[in-house]
Amino acid sequence: MPPLTLAHVVISLIGIVTGLVVATGLVCNERLDAWTAPFLLTTVLTSVTGFLFFPLQPVLPSHVTGVISLVFLAIALWARYGAAMAGGWRKTYVITAMISLYLNVFVLVVQLFLKVPALHALAPTQGEPPFAIAQGLVLLGFIAWGTLAAKNFHGGRA
Repeated sequence: MPPLTLAHVVISLIGIVTGLVVATGLVCNERLDAWTAPFLLTTVLTSVTGFLFFPLQPVLPSHVTGVISLVFLAIALWARYGAAMAGGWRKTYVITAMISLYLNVFVLVVQLFLKVPALHALAPTQGEPPFAIAQGLVLLGFIAWGTLAAKNFHGGRA
């Protein structure tokens, strides 16, 4: 694996792991400040390094996903740090952070189906039912998790 690709993958995985911790904290009404900044930073870096390290032509679904992720991350960053989660910004932060994490996991599933031989054999074009089922389960899981987080997180304890 080329070093820049490896760096992108490591940053992405750190973003996912820290994001899973932060998302769990949100459900438990814990801010987990020490995890939040690394989650947001590495998730931003995941999209940015995707644009820097990989060709931009032709425009691919991964580029569109990266742009969408950066938009949600900008809102999450403002809601968390600019607006200090005051009023409606608290729920905005939770929702946009969860969407950002979901998009990272969505791309992880895509990459797993591309790179893991057993999964690739099940869905070589990613148009087959196993891929759709996996992505559907991830989406449903994040909808449930995000709903719980939005309901349970009231500003949390640092």
